[in-house]
Amino acid sequence: MLFVPRGRVKMSTVVLTLAATPAFTESPAPPSQASTDAGTATITLETLEVISQQLDSARLQIQPSLGASTYYFGPEALETIPQGENAPLNQVMLQMPAVAQDSFGQIHVRGDHANVQFRINGVQLPEGLSVFGQALETRFANSISLLTGALPAQYGFFTAGVLDIQTKTGLTNPGMAITMYGGSFNWLQPSFEYGGHEGPVDWFFTGDYLANGRGIENPAANYNAIHDTTQQLHGFSYMSGIIDPNTRVSVFGGAFDGRFQIPNNPGQIPSLGLNVLGITSFNSNILNEVQHESNQFGVLSLQKHVDDFDMQLSAFVRNSVLSFSPDVIGGLLFNGVTPFARRSDLAEGVQADASWRINDCHTLRGGFLGQVETTAFDTNSFVLPADATGVQTSDVPLSVVDNGARNGGLYGVYLQDEWRLLPALTLNAGVRFDAVNQFTNEKQVSPRVNLVMKATESATVHAGYSRYFVPPPFELVAPAAIALFNNTTAAPAVQQDGIVRAERSHYFDIGVNQIFAPGLTIGLDGYYKLATNLIDEGQFGAPIILTAFNYAKAYVAGGIFTVSYDQGPYSVYGNAAYSRAMGTNINSAQFNFAPDELAYIAQNYIHLDHDQTWTGSAGMAYTFNQGTKYQTRVSADLLAQSGLRSSTPTVPNGGSPPAYMVVNATIIQKLDLGIGQGTELRLDVLNIGDAIYEIRDGSGVGVGAPQFGTRRAILVGMTQRF
Repeated sequence: MLFVPRGRVKMSTVVLTLAATPAFTESPAPPSQASTDAGTATITLETLEVISQQLDSARLQIQPSLGASTYYFGPEALETIPQGENAPLNQVMLQMPAVAQDSFGQIHVRGDHANVQFRINGVQLPEGLSVFGQALETRFANSISLLTGALPAQYGFFTAGVLDIQTKTGLTNPGMAITMYGGSFNWLQPSFEYGGHEGPVDWFFTGDYLANGRGIENPAANYNAIHDTTQQLHGFSYMSGIIDPNTRVSVFGGAFDGRFQIPNNPGQIPSLGLNVLGITSFNSNILNEVQHESNQFGVLSLQKHVDDFDMQLSAFVRNSVLSFSPDVIGGLLFNGVTPFARRSDLAEGVQADASWRINDCHTLRGGFLGQVETTAFDTNSFVLPADATGVQTSDVPLSVVDNGARNGGLYGVYLQDEWRLLPALTLNAGVRFDAVNQFTNEKQVSPRVNLVMKATESATVHAGYSRYFVPPPFELVAPAAIALFNNTTAAPAVQQDGIVRAERSHYFDIGVNQIFAPGLTIGLDGYYKLATNLIDEGQFGAPIILTAFNYAKAYVAGGIFTVSYDQGPYSVYGNAAYSRAMGTNINSAQFNFAPDELAYIAQNYIHLDHDQTWTGSAGMAYTFNQGTKYQTRVSADLLAQSGLRSSTPTVPNGGSPPAYMVVNATIIQKLDLGIGQGTELRLDVLNIGDAIYEIRDGSGVGVGAPQFGTRRAILVGMTQRF
């Protein structure tokens, strides 16, 4: 069952509803309605809303959760979270169970590194190159759902979680809203949104500009980071047209452009003993490194309903570019190499999904996704000459050019049957076939099965098994020209560079949901993943561009507890999760690692660098004057993390930074000033206690630098609706 939160997000393990999938039905038109045939010129707002709601419901039935665990944010919950619609998408996800916080805006779901699939209105988007910025925003979301666990067959390739965004439209958010938001860290974030409709067509547009002095996590514990400003632009547009009561065409797209200063770690001195043009020392406070990221995506979809058959056919494209400009002298002295790097990735594809309600007991679903992709890399690295032992032989830098491009593709097809065995028992069984043709050429047939039982009127139990096939991220894999750097200060100690391969795993999940009282729900869930060639990512070198690699064998196991209560003006939730993620034997991209590190991992299981033993979140909200023009919502939430991994002198990833807890609070006041459609004021206080907490300490497998979390920030905003 899905929980639609009123004042706050509510969490619960959600499983397949055990009633047969409802057929799509057309509601009778009101007497005043003009004809909605394709050739007519007019359509009433009431009719447009009815048809759109029916088609939205039908689209969700094409790709339901079917036994997976689902965590849902409704419109009001998205507004109530700290920063509201201004919150980055990763911050929203941190309030979901078993989601761990990492640096550079990364999150980890159930012990996986990345591997999260993003969908907008049911369409899967290709991965992009963005590290710090986010092309997808909370601002254009009408609702957000995270699906995890033993996913049904329609979800392939990226399987740690599926973040499904249902967008705002001209019907859900008509009119214009203008917002000014800002505060601490020189934060300035103006934004707008505009939605409307004309006849059978509706549209929605939104955009914002963001500038502040906290673009990336601070590598030091200071309140203000050195050299950490960012400027970002986001935009999103949506338009749909009703061709007839059973057919809809929609087009939407978004763009992001961000410039980030790489923050400096004060007080550092070069330790490699190098000499660059007679310079041997450098003040780390004045390093000047900058990264630029841009992303654009677009989707064209056709949705059709015929009797008991529903389908959606979509074409998509995504382009992303990332470039890094170093501090040449400083980079050479600190790292022995300073690269000007640029990467680009263009992905295009087609996705089709369909469902056929055969009878009350069987609903058949199937579909395919095909994607072609071109990735290009262009690097000009400055290094210093050295002998075979690594000793510098000249103080005049050399330029090493390494560039190229590669085409590749992903292909997947699935078929599954939702079989209602008994009124209280449903079996969903399916199979996928996936193939990757990129730097690696692999394929796999993957069975999926979920069993859902409504044990009592208030308790639902689910169990599932999924075989997963996860291709390596094409945009993060490139052949390394190791030989180009031999006899330089950037020569790797390890000359081996195995191909990054697709991850294959067996995934098991079991859980129960119990309603104990009206509004009170408690859930328990356990999972176990056994993987071959588990994909992980690390930062190696100065550019903040992640690089993929494999652990030959790995396992991830954990348990999740959720509780939520929503009754009247009160809303409360809490989550706690335990996880253990271990891997052994790095068998690809080995040149990025030290020989002793590789040797230890080849003989021992170690914690993955993103493994976090305990993860928790909680929140509560109360609404005053509920349902009036002067409604006030007060909320607070908490994030508790036991700490990611760090290395000890003898064991890679053998330790962890200290645990931490952060509390945030929000007040939202609605006003009727007689201007437009209403005014809204908000106050957000992030990290009320001004806790100094370390997300990364700079050590760990594939970890590049220390990062500290955001200190106390006070942000205020005003929204005027017209």
